[in-house]
Amino acid sequence: MNKLYIIGVLFLLFSCQRKTQSKGTNQENSETDATTIYDENYRGQYHFSPEKGWMNDPNGLVYKDSMYHLFYQYYPNATVWGPMHWGHATTKNFKKWEHKPIALYPDDLGFIFSGSAVVDVENTSGFGKDGKAPLVAIFTHHNMKIEKEGGPVYQYQSLAYSLDEGETWTKYEGNPILVDEKNKDFRDPKVFWHKETKSWIMVLVAGDHAKLYRSKNLKKWDNISDFGLEQGAHGGVWECPDLFKLKVKDNDEEKWVMLISIGSGGPNGGSATQYFVGDFDGTTFTSEQKVHRWLDWGTDNYAGVTYNDAPKNERVFIGWMSNWQYALKTPTGNWRSAMTLPRKLGLEKKDNKYYLTSSPLKEFLELKSMADGLSFDLKKGEQETLDMPGVGQSVLQFKMEKKDLKFALTNAAGERATMLFDSASKLFIFDRTQSGNHGFNYEFGNKLHYMPVDDLPDTFEVTIYVDRSSWEVFINDGQFVFTQQLFPSEEWSGVLLENLSGNQNQIKGLKMAAIPSIWSN
Repeated sequence: MNKLYIIGVLFLLFSCQRKTQSKGTNQENSETDATTIYDENYRGQYHFSPEKGWMNDPNGLVYKDSMYHLFYQYYPNATVWGPMHWGHATTKNFKKWEHKPIALYPDDLGFIFSGSAVVDVENTSGFGKDGKAPLVAIFTHHNMKIEKEGGPVYQYQSLAYSLDEGETWTKYEGNPILVDEKNKDFRDPKVFWHKETKSWIMVLVAGDHAKLYRSKNLKKWDNISDFGLEQGAHGGVWECPDLFKLKVKDNDEEKWVMLISIGSGGPNGGSATQYFVGDFDGTTFTSEQKVHRWLDWGTDNYAGVTYNDAPKNERVFIGWMSNWQYALKTPTGNWRSAMTLPRKLGLEKKDNKYYLTSSPLKEFLELKSMADGLSFDLKKGEQETLDMPGVGQSVLQFKMEKKDLKFALTNAAGERATMLFDSASKLFIFDRTQSGNHGFNYEFGNKLHYMPVDDLPDTFEVTIYVDRSSWEVFINDGQFVFTQQLFPSEEWSGVLLENLSGNQNQIKGLKMAAIPSIWSN
């Protein structure tokens, strides 16, 4: 039976109904029907993005009363960076989002930069009332006026609290709660409850390193240790730290993981997030890791952090899907930027080294209803071109051998986004130079990008999430991850596979499932 026919039948039988990509409408009114707003050109259909305006770092990720809260850096009045607010949205399952009123506005102390949120169950802060545990935001105030005047201290930490599930917020009258006279870059506090010491721990960044603090009440903080002056990548200022404990896969060992983002100096240029695996004794984080490791090798996963208090002690991560090299110029309409898929982080140990894994939550892997998929052998130099309508809003999955292979998304305009596996160099190579609109920035569309994969089994699984203007590639259950924006002039509609090795190459179980819009009714 013809392979193109089989793919078409699989798609028709098991895919979900989807909308056709349309040109941007440049809506200005956020009250416009969501199905209209979210069907604009390039608008991801299952990734979170604001209705309008500018968005960057995720902030205040916290789970409370069956609800995941997402706060984020937000400027509602333009599609470029401006006076930062905290936007707010909630979800119960990451399949549908509800936009909430802006949580925090700039004030006399400054813009509202990045930070975190906690549920103060024991009311250590005293912000609770009538037995209601407050939701407390810990964030950086950035005073632009002082910075422009050349003042040495223009970033400091502050508090706000909510007693109505984040609908309204009250800023603490004692703000700021933490000031450092020595570091001008002093920001992005991540706070969590450390049950062993019955105290709050804060990790924030000060230019080229991280600083840890302890508090009993969220208001008064003591510096207990520093980390990173002589470890890790320092190609840019450190930003958006996180610190959490994970169980190592297949054994009873537990380790602590610190995430650190850097604005420049990533593995493929610009912004990226590194991680360290080590130990935390309640005071000091230490890591024997000699070489910095990257959470994601793509150019478009930055400033990500994890949820506090997620169910089953899972570490659910969300990143900002952009890069400071070109974030201000991407060709979207009345909004700019999206978040990555929510991902579950895990920890594995191989050859006495620890590696962080990253896989989308199971809610997005909707392939269980699919048939086993299409398997075929490619002879030396052979190509397969598969007509796959709907692939532009879908998840693809297949198993491949550790042999040279080209995989590409294609469309009717002749554009393509290409992924190559080079077995000799042990590299995945990503090419978006022919993927559509990339003239807005040289760094975006004129370079190949590389992901070393030096520890793969002979056969491994590849999972690719495609959502109009992005793809997220997960190799071998999230051992290697690559995230990238793409701006095709027409929606993706096909897949090309080519055997680049000197031998026969087998593709097993190629299947696709459409992913429904998180914005449709």
